[in-house]
Amino acid sequence: MAGKKYTDEQKDEFFRLLDRGGTVRAAARAVGVNENAGYNWLRKTGLTMKRAVPRIYPPELKTEFLRLVFERQIISTVAVELGIHRPTAYAWARKAGISTSEARRVNPRRDEFLRLRATGFTRAQARAAVGADTRSATDWDKGITIIKRGRIYPDGRVVRYPERNNGVVPERRSRAIGGTVDLNIVEKIIHPRYLGVVEREHLHDLHRAGLSIRAIAVVMQRAPSTISRELQRNTVSARGYLPHTAHRLSVTRRARPRTPKVVANDRLRAYIQGKLSRKWSPQQISNRLVKEFPGAKEMRVSTETIYQAIYVHARGELRRELGTQLRRGRVARKPRKQPDARRPRFVDQMRPISERPAEVETRQIPGHWEGDLIIGALGGSAIATLVERTTRFVMLAHLGRERNAEALRDSLITTVRHLPASLRQSLTWDQGAEMAEHRAFSVATDFDVYFADPGSPWQRGSNENTNGLLRQYFPKGTDLAPHGVGRLLEVATELNDRPRKSLDWDTPAERLTALLEAS
Repeated sequence: MAGKKYTDEQKDEFFRLLDRGGTVRAAARAVGVNENAGYNWLRKTGLTMKRAVPRIYPPELKTEFLRLVFERQIISTVAVELGIHRPTAYAWARKAGISTSEARRVNPRRDEFLRLRATGFTRAQARAAVGADTRSATDWDKGITIIKRGRIYPDGRVVRYPERNNGVVPERRSRAIGGTVDLNIVEKIIHPRYLGVVEREHLHDLHRAGLSIRAIAVVMQRAPSTISRELQRNTVSARGYLPHTAHRLSVTRRARPRTPKVVANDRLRAYIQGKLSRKWSPQQISNRLVKEFPGAKEMRVSTETIYQAIYVHARGELRRELGTQLRRGRVARKPRKQPDARRPRFVDQMRPISERPAEVETRQIPGHWEGDLIIGALGGSAIATLVERTTRFVMLAHLGRERNAEALRDSLITTVRHLPASLRQSLTWDQGAEMAEHRAFSVATDFDVYFADPGSPWQRGSNENTNGLLRQYFPKGTDLAPHGVGRLLEVATELNDRPRKSLDWDTPAERLTALLEAS
């Protein structure tokens, strides 16, 4: 008689992985068995990988979707607004003969913007001429391609942005034994009196070891009836009790879906819509309901419930109509920054000042610089300042009216290109958006760029002090654009010829000259 093709250990491991939420294909590959054998084992134990219930959309929603797509030529955005599954939305558009790819390729405003830039217009001038917003003009200028929740840069980098959160926990779903489940609900701990997934794993091990229900109850410090009921209700296959499957089944039974109060109560909804149209805030509406309907409990609703009705339950035109009545006019909630989940400030990862070599603090080794901008009147102009920490030598970079990252990168490269290699060690900057091209600057100049902590100007003390001195030449509230490269060189030379107390009354120029002669 031929031996078994697969061992019992492989079969046990297969079901263990399947129970923890893995797919049949992934579990079979992990234990080294054929995918068909995995499906055969699954059928024999009476388990199934149930598919989610298909979504059914009313004909009116499809009609509204096609109308908006014809109008805007953007399928994915309209699908999100109306709450339509994106594959379904693209299928509807394809059957209706709508293709937005050609519309995206042809963009007269972008073409005119690029033509004006080629003739010498600044980005701001070209943007104003074609009537584009700042973000679009920046993307066109940089050659960035917009994709779903992200951007593709000309050098091939792809940046993905997190999904927008409308005030609720983002939905994460998984197909597993027992059907499709919401992972956020599965992972939520409600109360210690309910069995959790860790306890269910412990129960599985004890039950498999042959302990009786009462013995398991003693070990787990639970009532015997709890253990008995758990095994009876959540054992759904010939494989016996599976802890993770049992946990998902209990979570599925726990659900008590109900229609939102604002949606179910026509009178309440009409009142809220009427007050929103008069520019009342949700907080004002919530508290006024108590005064106007003191005896009607069905006319009570919290401020948060009203916001949820606008941002979560309302769809399409209704959401836009209600959202524009709010004080800020938003149709989606603005995500709040979480200290432990901050989005990276730049595309390229920043190197914090904590990673800067310790030798920089001693000021004994030259070549370590600090940098920043001084800003002109109404933020319309700027000058970049560089200070060498050891000698306090100052260099000024011309920017004029261009304060974007590309202009700063090019200006800094031009300013430092004549420095010898020994004076190109590091540059410490604050976390301003103007330094977004720090990687390109570092590659072009061999500088290691570090970023100070937010709100910590003392970490660039030499630069802050120097910027104060420069205000003698460039007072606050004045336009800095007229000061050309020649004027900046003149000011830097005069400042570098001043004796400094910190240098034992030597001048920065003398200290730098001595270093260059010594090297």
